[in-house]
Amino acid sequence: MEQATSIKHSGEPNPLDTTGLCLLSLDGGGVRGLSTLYILKSIKDRLNYQRKKESLPVRRPCEVFDLIGGTRTGGLIAIMLGRLEMDVDECIAAYSDLAAAVFGEKLHYLPVNIKGEIKPRFDSARLRNSYKNSFVCTIDRYTKDMIRLRSYSLPEESSVRPTICEAALATSAATTFFDPISIGNCTFADGGFGANNPVDGVEGEAANIWCSETGDLKPLVKLFISIGTGNPGKKPLKDSMIKFLSETVVKIATETDATEKKFIARWARHFDEKRYFRFNVEQGLQNIGLEEYKKKGAIEAASEGYLTHMAQKLRVRDCIQNLRLKQTEYNMQRIVKLRTISRAEELWIVPFQRNTQFVGRASEITRISKMLNCESRCERVAIIGLGGVGKTQIALEFAHQWRDQYPDCTVFWIPVINVESMLAAYLEIGQQLQIPNIEQEKSEVQKLVQRRLSQESSGRWLLVFESADDIDMWTKEGGGTSGSGRQIDHLATSKHGSILFTARSRKAATNLARSNVVSVGEMDDATARGLLEKSLFNQDQLEDDQATAHLLLKLTHLPFAIVQAAAYINANEITLDIKNPVATTWLVSFEQIRDREPLAAEYLSFMSCVDARDIPQSLLPPVESAKKAVDAIGTLTAYSFVTKQNTGQLLDLNRLVHLATRNWLRMDGTLGAWAATAIARLEKVFPNDDHTNRSMWRMYLPHTRYALEMEANGLTREKEKLLWKFAMCTYRDGRYNESEQAFAQVIEAEKRVLGEEHPSTLTRIGNLASTYWNQGRWKEAEEIEVQVIEAKKRVLGEEHSDTLTSMNNLAFTLKRQSRNADAILLMRKCAQIREHVLGPQHPHTTSSQQALISWELEEVVYKSG
Repeated sequence: MEQATSIKHSGEPNPLDTTGLCLLSLDGGGVRGLSTLYILKSIKDRLNYQRKKESLPVRRPCEVFDLIGGTRTGGLIAIMLGRLEMDVDECIAAYSDLAAAVFGEKLHYLPVNIKGEIKPRFDSARLRNSYKNSFVCTIDRYTKDMIRLRSYSLPEESSVRPTICEAALATSAATTFFDPISIGNCTFADGGFGANNPVDGVEGEAANIWCSETGDLKPLVKLFISIGTGNPGKKPLKDSMIKFLSETVVKIATETDATEKKFIARWARHFDEKRYFRFNVEQGLQNIGLEEYKKKGAIEAASEGYLTHMAQKLRVRDCIQNLRLKQTEYNMQRIVKLRTISRAEELWIVPFQRNTQFVGRASEITRISKMLNCESRCERVAIIGLGGVGKTQIALEFAHQWRDQYPDCTVFWIPVINVESMLAAYLEIGQQLQIPNIEQEKSEVQKLVQRRLSQESSGRWLLVFESADDIDMWTKEGGGTSGSGRQIDHLATSKHGSILFTARSRKAATNLARSNVVSVGEMDDATARGLLEKSLFNQDQLEDDQATAHLLLKLTHLPFAIVQAAAYINANEITLDIKNPVATTWLVSFEQIRDREPLAAEYLSFMSCVDARDIPQSLLPPVESAKKAVDAIGTLTAYSFVTKQNTGQLLDLNRLVHLATRNWLRMDGTLGAWAATAIARLEKVFPNDDHTNRSMWRMYLPHTRYALEMEANGLTREKEKLLWKFAMCTYRDGRYNESEQAFAQVIEAEKRVLGEEHPSTLTRIGNLASTYWNQGRWKEAEEIEVQVIEAKKRVLGEEHSDTLTSMNNLAFTLKRQSRNADAILLMRKCAQIREHVLGPQHPHTTSSQQALISWELEEVVYKSG
């Protein structure tokens, strides 16, 4: 039996077999690229079969190959396998969908226009939509030079920095098929004209990465696999210009045999030692054009026939014997190193600047560091303590010290005070990590980010979850969003990562970090004195040791209270001998600000009626003078009531100040008026639920929720309109529990004001039914929809478009309950009326007809057995 390990001439195992480079080169070939994937799937399945037999985890291509390069549609596959880290099966499904989307409808039948210029036969916009923002080959349209577009950068190589979308478009912009693509000032066309078989490009790129000084790559390569898209056959040149452009150019670009022969001649030893393999279907693909996406079955059959030939079986076996010895840990180290080179600076997404007044807490930071400093698993630590004790500042200082210790560490800060702040942070992280489709996957953002960070190729990272007190958000199904599962189960798990929580609740802390809990108490005398010293302008006042000790005692050595008192002393130029310092600094200051700068007091009063965190300055009541607004915010900042985030546009109001201000307004008898002011202002700035406004309404949602829950003066017209916007936006965001409650309140109000059968009321009730539908509460949705349809028939008539919409929705609800006959009967009626009223070509008519045809076909298939 053949040995699993190659033997050097000395008789010792060859380290190249475990640590050498594995390279993958992918040809271009349009739809025939599916053949590439079927071949790769066979290799991957057989490799993972062997690994399972040896009790080893299965691997994806990105975990096996150190470099994946391709051109044209081979470049697209390289992006999917390498940059997007997809498995082969996922890639086949995505590639098939892409082929149907791109090649499904031709823009032109002639590949040249009246001036003789080449026209695209397919819509490149469809290709762009298939990839939302690895190396691929493309051609500079003007110089005709081969250009490599990388998902990384090399220190000695100047390179274009494309998005994933731009790289995909550039390598696949096949002449006669798609428009050339511009990136910056450069314009690129089909990469296949330079080398449809990019094996030379993969060799050159690997040399640039791993042996740029010597260029001696061969001793480093364990395995080199090149996969083609099938033999297209050889065709004679055509005389007609049109035939030349549409046929011959494509054939020229797909001539790969010459490249293969030259490469094997140069890599003969690797070929002889079974370290180089070229797989390319020889028969069965000659008559399949680059764009014939409907011939997927023929491509699969030809590929299967090729792989089942005994000669190929033996070559695949030899290839697997080589691959199975690969130690993927070395691969991960290379990927991490390469990605480190590609970023001038590791990501740092933290909303606060480093606190220059931070003192002490060395023992707490040391404990956190020791708990998190684990090389074999992702550790979690929770910091707990009372409000104002300094948990956030300790976490912030630790993040900076951790980054100082590990410069290659990426740091992400996620506030979990409410769902919106958490989702916004996850979305920003996903965008920075360039996770595909992150903006479209509204309810899965957390999962997508955590899935990416769980991959060891993501490198070293630190996640900080601030204010993780809401245990339901972590342990209940959905966790405040429409995503399935519990948030705690979706935390990233890479051994290169660390997670730090801050919380006031010990119960939440132990649920999240188990025994890794660091308790933070009040400061000792020396640390508290150091903080006061750093916070005071006039440090000569600290010479009075008795007054200093007395003040710190009354402030209970609480960091926030010390900073607050220092701000008050600085602003008023008074001594440390303050009577009742807590009451003075937290309550008397309000009256003082109101007397000296009324606008600052108004802002403070307004902010106490919305959520305390992430307050957009655009939400504050407008004033004529921009200077007065700036001065007012400056005053609140000087008193340490408000802090500005790094962006400068968001404000945070300390939660203790938030509470104290509401109490002050309540005693003053003005809390209700300010709550109504907040409702009115939110209703004015809150946008509609259009998807393009999502970032804006997500910013306002936590403040709207807080104001709606706080304001208790009945359901005014302004509050009702705001409640409706809140309901629609939470519905669009997939948070159906919240939207259900809001819809119910709006419906009750409209019933009282407009009546139960007013068209507006019926629309609102229909929205509630849709919410039930999305929650899977089909029976409740059906009951409401039946009531709505009957009412609309009486009020609007059976043929009104609103009535037909409700009828269409009810049919889908019945279908969901497997009441197929009832659903078909109702949908047939709806389709007939829509055709009569709207016409056969109207989108609503065709939508109902398509659903009806699909359901009827399902019934036929089901009944036929």
